[in-house]
Parts: sequence; structure tokens; C-alpha cells
Amino acid sequence: MKYLLGVDFGGSATKATLIDTDGTIVAENTVEYPTYYPKLGWCEQEPEDWNRAFAENVRGLLERSGMRAADILAVAIDSATHTWVMCDENFEPLRPAIFWTDSRSGKQAQALRQEQGDFIFEKSFHRPDTIWTLPQMLWVKEHEPEKFQKIRYIFFEKDYIRYCLTGVWCTDYIEAQGSMLFDCGKMCWSRELLELASITEEVLPPVVKPTDIIGGITKEAAERTGLAEGTPVLCGTTDTVMEVFASGAVQAGDVTVKLATAGRICVITRKPYPDNHLVNYAHVVEGLWYPGTATKAAAGSYRWYRDTFGGNYEALNEGAGKVPVGCEGLMYHPYINGELTPYGDPSLCGSFIGIRATHTKAHFTRSVLEGVSLSMLHSKKKLTELGIALPGRATIIGGGAKGMLWRQITADCLGMELAKTVSSDSSLGSAMLAGIAVGVFKDPGEAVKACIREESITKPVPENTEKYEKIFREYVEVHDVLAPIYQKRGMV
Repeated sequence: MKYLLGVDFGGSATKATLIDTDGTIVAENTVEYPTYYPKLGWCEQEPEDWNRAFAENVRGLLERSGMRAADILAVAIDSATHTWVMCDENFEPLRPAIFWTDSRSGKQAQALRQEQGDFIFEKSFHRPDTIWTLPQMLWVKEHEPEKFQKIRYIFFEKDYIRYCLTGVWCTDYIEAQGSMLFDCGKMCWSRELLELASITEEVLPPVVKPTDIIGGITKEAAERTGLAEGTPVLCGTTDTVMEVFASGAVQAGDVTVKLATAGRICVITRKPYPDNHLVNYAHVVEGLWYPGTATKAAAGSYRWYRDTFGGNYEALNEGAGKVPVGCEGLMYHPYINGELTPYGDPSLCGSFIGIRATHTKAHFTRSVLEGVSLSMLHSKKKLTELGIALPGRATIIGGGAKGMLWRQITADCLGMELAKTVSSDSSLGSAMLAGIAVGVFKDPGEAVKACIREESITKPVPENTEKYEKIFREYVEVHDVLAPIYQKRGMV
């Protein structure tokens, strides 16, 4: 039997999934790595932590599966979009990578909106905000000019990890769309946007297709990771499109609801829907796009809550499940890193509102889950406003989808039936993509038929949906009152 390996890098961990050529998951493994918050609003990761985690993850996977590395037909890596690495002439990182949730570039993003907003939107399909590479580059140019001047190569996260495996520098067109340096209409680097960033195309990677085989595992990488030297490695692409792919959403009209570090609702369409509060990316299926909303801290909110106040997810969920809908007046807004859809406001802050002496830790736990799901409802309403039709059914994906309680809360808030597959992890999507690259599957549709299996369906409770609609109106009113205060304070 031969195998396909997909490795994902998310907000806090790398997950590897190994499938056989019949599409069956053979083994999975996960290794965490740190995220650093050196200052308020900053969010960074160390590239060397990625490489260490990749090696540990793959070695653990091989050990767990008991199979030979030589039987792996191809390797694909995906990662969170917008996370970039600036390197010198020796391909050495000049500073930690600025993660996409970092909000330090608020002033740069605001200046871009005011001075070049319409032009940037026309080229990139997106509104300047702190998540994009362009404003982050301008922050580095202003605050770390000596490092900025030394830039010779720019990588994105999965491309840097893959370079350390193959020695090949490149990226894919979906990743490039997340930089705000790419002309999404012409599908090439934009000379005008590069001028705004004060860089030239020479420092940016060549753009290829996600399924292109770009090289093989080097001898050094083989020794470090346990993979076989020469194993084909494809370019790969971003984590969200791989999750969308792994959910089986490969036809126009399919919908995914994502509860990962960020939360997203993506609708598969035949064209992009440029809007200030949507993120538009091409699909791996030619001719399709997956415009989507973005709640900046979804499962990221729950992890922050767990890490800050203690407990494990199983115990937290058990307690929260005993609390009634609406948490008896307690409400949480998940704006701990600012917010994207529908506000695009990096100055927003998270909040617990309506605290009473009768509230317990379980109330606070459930309020975090409800607050994120209400933000997802806000996203759904935004899509509807833009004329993007949503059916009554979607596939729920991401780490947050594993908990039955949160799935039910989200189904109730959205008023949608949510299907869960056996695995929708982006690492599975990357393994499927590897299968297309080496001819195991002829196209994405065949890969989905071979690999995707539905596990359960969560149906909304109409009574709860009605309650959440009333709570949602208060949820928006609270934002409207607090937002001017946060905006006056700025990025403290």
C-alpha cells in the first residue's frame, strides 16, 4: 500500500494526516508550538518552532502508523494565510513571523484606506486591514527600518517550511491573494501594490499552482524529519481552502461553517464577491471561489479562555451544557484581537457584559461559546445582505466543531442544519491534494468521493433559534455602545 501525507500549520499546532490511496485515514498526529505576544496587539511565531514541530510531528506519525517513509507518494503542507517571513540573502529569517491576527499595523492600514483604499480594493479585492501583509510590511519599514532594508526573500508560512524541506522558493496563487500585493484580476504580482510596500518583485516568490510538484525532500531534511530523501513535495496552499476541500465543498452553493482559531462562513461561488467585509479567495477547483466572512477569534477565544482561567475542554463543556440558552443575561463579545466581519475594526476589544453574582464559571464558559456563535450569525446576515444565498444546510469544520455542545449552539444561532464529516482537517485536504498531484485522484471531485465520509448531523432547535435572534439584537446594541469608547482609546 502507498500513502499520501498532508501537514497543516494552524494558529497553535501542526497536524499531520496520512491516508492510503483508497482515501482511508491511516494515522494522525498533532504537535503544538507557541505563539508569542511580546506587546499588546502583537502576535508572532518563530519559524524555527514550525520546523521543529514539523519534524516531531512527522516522526510521531511514522512511529504511530508503523509504515515505511519510502511508501509515501507525496507530501503537501498548508498553513494560515497572511503569515509572512522576511529573510536575508542567506534565507535566514530577519525577525519572528507576524501572525495574521496581529493588529499592530492599525495606523498603516488606516492610512492605506484613506490614501489608496479604492485602488487597493480594485486590485486585491480587499480592504486594507491589519491581517494583510502590505500594512504589516509598512509597519516593519517604519519601526524596524534596518531589518526591512535587509529583505531579500519573502516567504509565507507553509512556503518557508517547505523551502526547508526542498530548498525551493515559491508560493501558490491562493496564498498570493492573501498578501494584498497580488492583482487578483490578472492573477499576478501587482507592480503598483509592490510600490506601495517599497519592495520589488525580485523579493517575492514565483507563483505556481497548488498541485505543482516543486521538488523533493533533501538529504538534510530526510535526516531531520524521517521522511525518505527525494519524496515529491507539492506547492500546497492555504489552510482554509484545504478545510473547505476536506469538507467536500467543491460545488457552487456548498457552504462551510468554520470554528477554528478564526471563524468563517464560506460559500462556494462561480465568481468573487469583492466587499469591504468579506475575504475572497480562489478555490482549488478551477473557476470557483469561496468568498467568506471572518470572525477573528472563534476557537481562539475558547483557547484564550481556557488558558487564562484554567480547566480542560471536556470539563468546561460539561459545565456549560448545564447553563440555559442566553446564560441568564451574561454575554461575551469575541473581539479580543479586534474584529473583521462585519466591522473591520482593530480597536474593538472583547467583553463580558451583564455579570451578576449568581453567574458561575459555567456561565462564563457558555457565554464564550454563544458569543462566538452570535458573531457567526452576524457574518451570515452580512452574506445575505450581499445577495449570497445560503441553503439551510452547511458542513461544520475546524477544531471547535468537535464539541457537540458548540455545534448545537452554532446550529441554533444560525438556524442551519450542520453536517460533520469524520475529518475535515486541512491536513486531510492537503493529503487529498497530494493525491491529485501524483495522479491517485483525477480531480477534486474524485478525491472527495474517495475520502469524505459524513459522521453526524446537528439540527437547530427552532425555539432556541428564536431566543438567539432576540439575544443577537442586544449583542449588536452592546457593540454599538462600546465601539466609540474603544475607538477613542485606539490601539492601547
